[in-house]
This record gives sequence, C-alpha cells and structure tokens, in this order.
Amino acid sequence: MTTTESAPLQRATRGFIKRSLAAPMLSRDYECELGRRWVEERDETALHELVASHTRLAVSLAGRFRGYGLPLGDLIQEGNIGLMEAATRFDPERGVRLSTYASWWIRAQIQDYILRHWSIVRLGTTASEKSLFFNLRRLRAKIAAVSVGYMTGGERAEIARALGVKDGSVASMEGRLSGRDQSLNAVLADDAEREWQDLLEDDRPSPEEAVMTSRDAATRRRWLHAALGELPDREQLIIRERHLSEEASTLADLGQVLGISKERVRQLERRALDRLQRSLTKPAMASVSGLA
Repeated sequence: MTTTESAPLQRATRGFIKRSLAAPMLSRDYECELGRRWVEERDETALHELVASHTRLAVSLAGRFRGYGLPLGDLIQEGNIGLMEAATRFDPERGVRLSTYASWWIRAQIQDYILRHWSIVRLGTTASEKSLFFNLRRLRAKIAAVSVGYMTGGERAEIARALGVKDGSVASMEGRLSGRDQSLNAVLADDAEREWQDLLEDDRPSPEEAVMTSRDAATRRRWLHAALGELPDREQLIIRERHLSEEASTLADLGQVLGISKERVRQLERRALDRLQRSLTKPAMASVSGLA
C-alpha cells in the first residue's frame, strides 16, 4: 500500500518546510515568557508563536520516518498535531525546553499514524509490539548485516532479547514487514491485461449449483415429511426425538414417555427406519425414471 503525493501536495510540502526552516529560534527566556502567557492568560498569540518556532522540529522528526512509504506531507501534518498537543501542555516552570518535551509527543503521534496506515491489518497494539515494529529494521541491519532473506533463529533470538519480546513475535513481525499490502487490482508483471485477483480461486458454488442444492434440499424435506406421515404415531415420535431433534433423546427416556421398555423402543426405531427407507426409495426411483 505504498502511497505517493501528487505534484501540488509535494509543492505545498516543500513550501511548508521552507517556511518552517525560516522561522526564528526562540531564546530560553523568551520561550518561558510565551509559555507563561499561555498557561496563565491563555494567550493564543503566544501559543501560536511557540508552535510556529518549533515546526522545524516536526519536519525533522517526520523525515526520519520516510522509510515506511507514507507521504512526507502526512507525516509532517501528524508531527504538527503532536507539536500542538505538546505546546498546549507545556509548563515552563518545569525547567524543560519545549523542544525536549515536544519531541516525545511528535514522535508518538507520527508512530501512531504509521501504525494505523502502514497496513490494513492492525498491528502494534502493545508497547512491545510498537517497539518491535519501529526497531526491527535497525536491529536487523546491525545484527544480521550479512544476512540475505529471512533472519536465522539465532539472529531472531538476539533481537528478541534486545527488545524483551518472544522469538515468535520477531518472526511474525519480520514476515509482516517483508512486504506491503498490494491491491488485488494490480496488474501482473508478465501480463498487463490480467490482475492479481484473476489468480484467486473462488471455491464457492456457482449460482446454478446453489439453486440446485436448495431445490434438492427442499425436495428431500418434502419426501421425508411425507414418509414420516405414513408411520404410526409412536414410531413418528421415536424418529423425531431420536434423529430430528437437536438433542437426541435416549432409549430409556422414550421408554418412560411411551410406557414401554428401552429394548421395545429400539425395536420400534429399527422398524420405523426400515419403513422410512422403503418410503423414500419410491419417490427417488420415480425421479430417476423421469429423468431417464
């Protein structure tokens, strides 16, 4: 699911980056003054100046995540959302510069966006999975520098120990990161007129087969209903309770209901089944004869 920006969006992104880099840096004292004006007076002008002076930070951090195939403009936008969240929460009395505080918010916002849009399959729902997603490539490049294809068991174990996850989690994430989502409408490399979905086999019955199956089932139900109607009442009860109910009754239970022994119930059941078989054979043979 690789995404690219259109030419107008690329120009807009470049323009925003240029303006961000041109924004003046703030001194520590002036940054604290703006922070106090926002905290104490809710001065939106001060808040805007704080955000505008740190957009270069959002641009810089967004650029570090370009390798995930998502448009840079979107990453920068998400970074700005994180920056604005950090600015609204900024407390200058803590003695921490806004850039230090905002870096965490910007990075978290961008990472959440990547996890939501990198694949249609949800992944990275826990802290350990997120860490594995964003660190697997770096650690693999460091640990398995000479490997070609998938990592060895030892390399996966080393990464699992480094990140505090199970070996199976590393193997699963490696498989998911090995290829992006691909549209079923993408054309085949060797045949521009065929799409990937043309190779998918549909094992569902055709409409004709579905209609025939439904009609056959209805016919069998009609035959069975007619055959049951030819049985004596006791034998109908036994067949329904023993073979047509969700929970089959026992021979002993039916014996108590009918006031006969369990062995007698067995004999009646056997006789009823024989009668049903003979009754159902007649319409079946007639149907076959009609087709011949």
